[in-house]
Amino acid sequence: MNHKKRIEKKSSRTANYTCLSRASSYLEKDIYFKSNDYIAVQLLPLFVKLLLQLKILNLKGRISPKGIYPYVIARTKYIDNIFETAINNGIEQVIILGAGFDSRAIRLLDQKGKVKVFEIDINYTQQAKLKQFQKRKIHKPEKNIYIPVDFDKEDLKTKLKENKLIQKKKSLFILEGLIMYLTQKSVEETFKLIYEYSAPSSLIVFDYIYASVLRDEQKYYGEREIHKRVEKDNEKWTFGIEEGEIENFLTRFNYTLIEHIDSKIIEDKYFTDGNGRILTKVNGTHGIVLAKIDDK
Repeated sequence: MNHKKRIEKKSSRTANYTCLSRASSYLEKDIYFKSNDYIAVQLLPLFVKLLLQLKILNLKGRISPKGIYPYVIARTKYIDNIFETAINNGIEQVIILGAGFDSRAIRLLDQKGKVKVFEIDINYTQQAKLKQFQKRKIHKPEKNIYIPVDFDKEDLKTKLKENKLIQKKKSLFILEGLIMYLTQKSVEETFKLIYEYSAPSSLIVFDYIYASVLRDEQKYYGEREIHKRVEKDNEKWTFGIEEGEIENFLTRFNYTLIEHIDSKIIEDKYFTDGNGRILTKVNGTHGIVLAKIDDK
């Protein structure tokens, strides 16, 4: 029997959770947990927003797999900073693959500038987002272009050409919470296509899970809980990279590593107070990578 993934018939639960986490983080009073996604709050039903404000719905508690809420907060802050820095340094276009309910084109982009943001995701999730934008009267910038695609079933290159994504421009590619859900073939084809479309010194930022997580080796903090959650949500992880092999992975596609951060670095960077005390543990199953496209 051919079982469809949830995202083929409904919006992604992962995208929904990320939106909820960002909204919750925006409502935090603790500066270490607070981030800047005010759009995420507007996308929530009023009663959910109220539950967050009253701390009845608490993502620091059992509702979230161990350490995932602070991971999503840190990932959001990290990629927000990459986005803003890239725009200031002359990036010509931004391509967000697996965009979910991302709002960076609204929050962080100068609407008078020339930079276009292309958001690419499966149709059901993308339509759910656009429907909420319309319902909440959230203005979608003209330079924010939506491209529906199923990465495992449709040809991404064809979709990009149809939507006039220009090759050889200096670009920023964001793959946030994406590649762990793809097949190895889809990952390889996507990374090759990014290289093909990019001008030298283009950037790519993405997160990934360690391959041992797929083997259920239980090496990392929070691994058991997040593993159960993604399987329960019918959005099972299918791709990982072996710990310590990220540079070799990037080299295969002619990328150069700029920065790699793991849970320990995230704890030190985002959740350590002035006295050196770590305020929360971060789920250890993921790494975040910033890389540049090598000269061709």
